[in-house]
Amino acid sequence: MTTLESIVEEVKKAESIVILTHESPDGDAIGSSLAMYNSLKQMGKNPDVIIPKYNRIFKFLPGSEDILEEGKKEKYDLAISLDCGSMDRLNGWKNYFEDAKVSINIDHHTKNSMFGDYNYVDPASPACCQILIIILEALNIKITKEIGTCLLTGIITDTGGFKYQGVTSDTFQFVAWLLQSGINVSDIYKKAFQIRTKANFELSKLAMNRMEFLEDGKVTFTYITKQDEEEVNAEEGDHERIVDLGRDIEGVEVAIFLHQKEDKTFKISLRSNDYVNVSDVATTFGGGGHIRAAGCKMSGTPEQIKTSLLNVIKRNLK
Repeated sequence: MTTLESIVEEVKKAESIVILTHESPDGDAIGSSLAMYNSLKQMGKNPDVIIPKYNRIFKFLPGSEDILEEGKKEKYDLAISLDCGSMDRLNGWKNYFEDAKVSINIDHHTKNSMFGDYNYVDPASPACCQILIIILEALNIKITKEIGTCLLTGIITDTGGFKYQGVTSDTFQFVAWLLQSGINVSDIYKKAFQIRTKANFELSKLAMNRMEFLEDGKVTFTYITKQDEEEVNAEEGDHERIVDLGRDIEGVEVAIFLHQKEDKTFKISLRSNDYVNVSDVATTFGGGGHIRAAGCKMSGTPEQIKTSLLNVIKRNLK
C-alpha cells in the first residue's frame, strides 16, 4: 500500500486539486469528500469538490455550499478519489482523474481496482472517513469542529450507527478523539442517520406494500419505479435506506431493493445479516461493495431481475 509520506508529498506540492467520489454518494462519500475539502482549505489550498447530485439531508455538512457539479479546470495537478472502488464509478467525471498529473485513491471497499497512481486502501476499515483521519493526521491537519462533523457523519452512516460488524475498538477511539473538536454527536446522528424526508417516507410505504418474502423468508424483495418517485416529488437520495426495511425483519438474511434509474435499468441494493457475502453476488452482475452491503445495475423487469439475483443468492443460503 502507498505510504503516508507519498500522499503527504503529493498533496503539499499540488497547486490545483480536485476531489471526487462515487455516484449516488452516501454519507461516507460526502463526509470524506468535505472533510478532505475543508482540510485542504486549512492548508491554504483552493480545491474543487465535485458531487453532481447528492441527498439534500447532507446539506448541513460544512463546505457543502461549495460543492460543484463539474470542475473549473480541464486538468488538475492532483485528483483525489474518496470512498470509490473503481474509476468507472466516479460520478461521470473520471476524466478529471485520468487527466490529472497525479492521482490518489483512498478507499475501504473490498474489491478496489487500485486505479490511482497512489492507492491507500484498507478493506478492514468500516468507513473511508476512518482511514481519512489517519491521512489528515499525517498532513498535520487540526481537526476542527467542521472537519470533525464531516468525519463523524461518514463513520456513523457507513457503520449503520455503530452496529455493523466492521466496527472495531479503533472506531470508538477515533470517535472519542473527534469529540475533542467540539462536535455535537446527537445532532449529527439525528441529521445524518435518523431524519428522513417526507418523500422517503412515502416511498418506504410503497416498498413495504410490495415486499415479498422468498426462500422460506430468508430473502426479501421490493422495488420502486420512476413513476413512484414522480408521484411523491422525490429528489436525489430519497430512496436511501429503504433496503434496510427488508434486512431488519426477523429471519431475513438477504434484502434486495430495486430503484429504477431508466426505462429498463435498475440500481440494485443488497444487504445481508450474518453470512451471505453480497459483494460477491453484486460482482457477478458487474457491481461490488462490502460483504454485508453491496450493489450493481441491471436491466430488465423487476421480475426478471429478481429471478437472476435469486439464482445466485440461493446458492449461498444455509
